[in-house]
Amino acid sequence: MAEGFLRTYAGDGLVVQSAGTKATTIHPLAVRAMSEIGIDISGQSSKSVDDVGEGWDVVVTVCDANCPIPPRSGVKLRWSFPDPALAGGDDEERIAAFRTVRDGIQRRVRSLATRLG
Repeated sequence: MAEGFLRTYAGDGLVVQSAGTKATTIHPLAVRAMSEIGIDISGQSSKSVDDVGEGWDVVVTVCDANCPIPPRSGVKLRWSFPDPALAGGDDEERIAAFRTVRDGIQRRVRSLATRLG
C-alpha cells in the first residue's frame, strides 16, 4: 500500500520499491482497500528485501515486527502498523483492518512525499 501511495504522490520524481522479508503475493484485501480510494496496486509485485538491492536514500518500514532493511541505506524511518493480513473476523472486520492501516499509511506517505519534494 505504501508503494502505491508514494508512486501516486511522488509521480516519476522518485524511484519507489516495496519489499518484505520474503516475496509472497499481494493480499487481495490490500488491492481492494486501495481500489476503494482510486489507487490500483494490482500490477505491483511482492519482492523480498534481497530483490530491491541496497544503497537507498530513504527506507521506510511499515511493519511492527521482523522489518527487513536493505544494507547501506540512508535515512531509516519506522512506521509501526499491525499486519492487516493477520486480522481475524468476518469479511467486513478484515477489510476494516486493511482500511485502518491504509488510512494511516496514506497520511504518513503524503507527508513524506511533501518533504521529499
